This record gives sequence, C-alpha cells and structure tokens, in this order.
Amino acid sequence: MRQNELAPSPGARHKVKRIGRGLGSGHGRTAGKGTKGQKARSGYKVRPGFEGGQNPLIKRLPEQRGFTNIFRIEYATINVARLNRFEAESEVTPQRLVAEGLVKSLKRPIKILGDGELHKPLNVRANKFTQPARRKIEAAGGKVEEISSESGTKGY
Repeated sequence: MRQNELAPSPGARHKVKRIGRGLGSGHGRTAGKGTKGQKARSGYKVRPGFEGGQNPLIKRLPEQRGFTNIFRIEYATINVARLNRFEAESEVTPQRLVAEGLVKSLKRPIKILGDGELHKPLNVRANKFTQPARRKIEAAGGKVEEISSESGTKGY
C-alpha cells in the first residue's frame, strides 16, 4: 500500500455544503443567514454583553458594578470609650460584651476601635484591636490580648 492509496472508510467523511453559490444550489442568495442586518455581514462579532445597541444591562444597573470580596471579614466593632462601664481590673471577653449588650451576638469577630478615652485598667480580650485602641488600653494600665477567631466567637 502506498501513501497515495490511503483513503478514509466509505461514509466516514461528509461532503462540504457549499453555500452562497447561486440560486440553484438551494443555499444561494442569503446563504442561510436570513435577511439583511448586522448578523448577515462578514466579520460579524459582538463583545459579551452587547445588546444590539440597546443600553446594556450593566449600564442600566449602575449599583451592580464592581465585585463582592467573598473573603472579607465583617467585624462587630466597639469603641474604647464604651468599655468604661466595666469595673476596674475586670476581664472583658466577647461573652461579657454580649451580656452587657455592647455586641448583638458572637457570630462576628470583635474589633476594638480607639475612639474616646478609657479611665480604668481593664484586661480586654478580642479578635482585633486598632493601634490607638491598643495604646489607650495599655496607657490606662490594662492588658490587651488578641484571641484567635476560633476560640473567641461562635461563628468564627
């Protein structure tokens, strides 16, 4: 057998449909593209989201632009000034913050912010502290302890 004698099996290959080759072919004139318009022209290509010139959905809903970071952690925040309600030298834990009504629940990790002044030494345990909050608690004679997300709160 020679290379010029090689051929596919009978019925393995289909004949190419030749469109746009005259009215007698059955696929002449519009060549299966319907009537006139953008889609009938050569080189037709549209970008994703194109709606034929209509104002696209992404422009009609401007508030839907951008993205949502699925890894963002939402914290329950408390300012340092609100910790003055606890007795001096007491331990402030996430559970006590919920009991006092400063935080709604333990579903979110707790972050202490530095707004206001602290007048008593407290041992504060929370998931995160801002630098000003850390400075103010330590300046009042208290201690700051960052707890891991798993141990301090229920959902984290």
